[in-house]
Amino acid sequence: MGKREPAGAVGLVLARPSRLLSAEPFFMEFIAGIEERLAERDMSVLLQLVTTAEAEEEAYRRWAESRLVDAVAVVNPAVDDTRPALLRELRLPFVVAGAHEGSDAPAVYTDNTAPVREVLSRLLELGHRRIARVSGPAQLLHTRARTEALAEGCREAGLPAPVVLEGDYSRESGARRTAELLRLDHPPTAVLYDNDVMAVAGLDTARELGVAVPGRLSLIAWDDSTLCRLASPTLTAMSVDVHRYGTSVAEAALECADGHPATERWSPTARLVSRGSTGPAPAEG
Repeated sequence: MGKREPAGAVGLVLARPSRLLSAEPFFMEFIAGIEERLAERDMSVLLQLVTTAEAEEEAYRRWAESRLVDAVAVVNPAVDDTRPALLRELRLPFVVAGAHEGSDAPAVYTDNTAPVREVLSRLLELGHRRIARVSGPAQLLHTRARTEALAEGCREAGLPAPVVLEGDYSRESGARRTAELLRLDHPPTAVLYDNDVMAVAGLDTARELGVAVPGRLSLIAWDDSTLCRLASPTLTAMSVDVHRYGTSVAEAALECADGHPATERWSPTARLVSRGSTGPAPAEG
C-alpha cells in the first residue's frame, strides 16, 4: 500500500445540543481560532454535532474507517474519559484541549486553579463571605478543578463551604439555579458562573426577584463575551483569549497529524475583568 494521502481536515466533535452551540460564544471563537491556523496549511475543520457520548464515538470510528480527518481535537475532557483510548485504538492522531498537567495524552493544558483563586481574592477584598457557584456538568474535569479550587480557597480563608449547583451552560439552567440560590435561608452575596450565558440569565433572574446587582449580589461569569459587555449592569468576567486557544489546539493537532510529538502548550490563562456586576458585600453579608 502507498502512503496515505492527507485528508486535509482536523475533526472536532461537540457532544452538546446545537441550541447551546448557537447560544454560547465560546465554541464559535474557539473554532474560528482552529480554522485560522489550519487555513495556513490549506486545511479545514470537520465539525460534527452530536448529543450523546455514543454518537461521538461512532463519529470517530466513521472518520477512521473513511480516513476523513488527519487528526482530532478532543474537547471537554471528563472523568473516566474513554475517548483517548478509543482514538489510540483507531490510530487516529489526536490532541486533548483543556487537559490538566500530567495527562498522558497529547494535550493543550489549562490552569483552572489560579483564575479561581484570583476571583476569590477579589471577592474577599470586597468583603464577601457567602460565595456560591453555578457550574457546568460535574463530570467535566475543568468543572471539578474549579469547584475544588473554590472549596479549598474558601476553607483556607475560613469561609463556609461554597454552595455549588450544577448547570448545563444553558440560559434555562442559569436562571433556575440562580433562583434556587436566592431562595436559600442564607443566600450567597456572590455567585461565580461557569459561562457567560448562565451568568446573564442569573442577572435577569436576580432582577426579577428584586435582588439588586451589585448592591445585594455580585455576579461573575467565566468566559467574557459581548453578552457580558452588553448586560446591564455589565458583567464582571473571567476573560480568556479563546481565539488564541483555538490556534494553539490547531498547532498541536497539526504536529500529531505530521507524526510528531505534540509540543507542550498551555491555553491562555483566564484573567479577571471587573465591571459593574461586582461590588462590596452588603452590610448584612
